[in-house]
Amino acid sequence: MNADVKVILSDDERQPVECWTRVMGYFRPVSQFNNGKQSEYAERKWFTESKAFASEKCACVVGK
Repeated sequence: MNADVKVILSDDERQPVECWTRVMGYFRPVSQFNNGKQSEYAERKWFTESKAFASEKCACVVGK
């Protein structure tokens, strides 16, 4: 696939995205959360493993 191709969609071609997350051992759509849980979900901090391992604070680096 050519990465230089830009696709432009009009508003009537777009579709809503449903976000799911794991809660208490099972998956649920965020849209079904109550207001308090939706607020907590919005405040979550996201991370990637590569950034976590690159951090100096990580004590779990293999080989040390």
